Amino acid sequence: MFTGIVQGVAKVVAVRELDEFRVHIVEMPLSMRAGLEIGASVAHNGVCLTVTSIEGDNVSFDLMRETLRLTNLGAITPGQCVNIERAARFGDEIGGHSMSGHIISMADVVAIEEAPNNRRLWFALPERLGRFVFEKGYIGVDGISLTIGDVRQTEAGAEFSVNLIPETLARTTLQGRAPGDQVNIEIDPQTQVIVETVERILATQPRV
Repeated sequence: MFTGIVQGVAKVVAVRELDEFRVHIVEMPLSMRAGLEIGASVAHNGVCLTVTSIEGDNVSFDLMRETLRLTNLGAITPGQCVNIERAARFGDEIGGHSMSGHIISMADVVAIEEAPNNRRLWFALPERLGRFVFEKGYIGVDGISLTIGDVRQTEAGAEFSVNLIPETLARTTLQGRAPGDQVNIEIDPQTQVIVETVERILATQPRV
């Protein structure tokens, strides 16, 4: 389980390409890897990955075909950075919201609005996911727990905004995002369960 409170960014120093498979080698400073062991879970841009090797500052992770299909990690090149969060432990403070590290889709950055001391980003979601997005609800964007600002419907689906404070911009990769970029999206699991449950109940009701 993760909380969506990103601990910092880490640089991908090497990528090994195999047939529908990738190995990412990430440089993680001691503050991020203290106590880290092979088999541990670490989120990269919100994607739950397993540690396969530790060599000094360099930590390796395997990315299988489904991960490459659903997330933006397949487009990462050496030198780029990813948001890092270690798996939550019992007793940790939950500062964000409960996240699984299972990405449901990507979303496009469609607009950026600048204002003093904050920034608003707009994202476009696939049509099938629009029903899970509500004003003031939770959403995971590249592994960051965020509160949804506004939601607007479009012909292609739905768009939503998030408002970012300077600390979030300084700590995460969202500071460098631009229109056209793709981010990983994890829908709030509780919201998804409630919406799908209500839809199933309504589908069984007779039409008046």
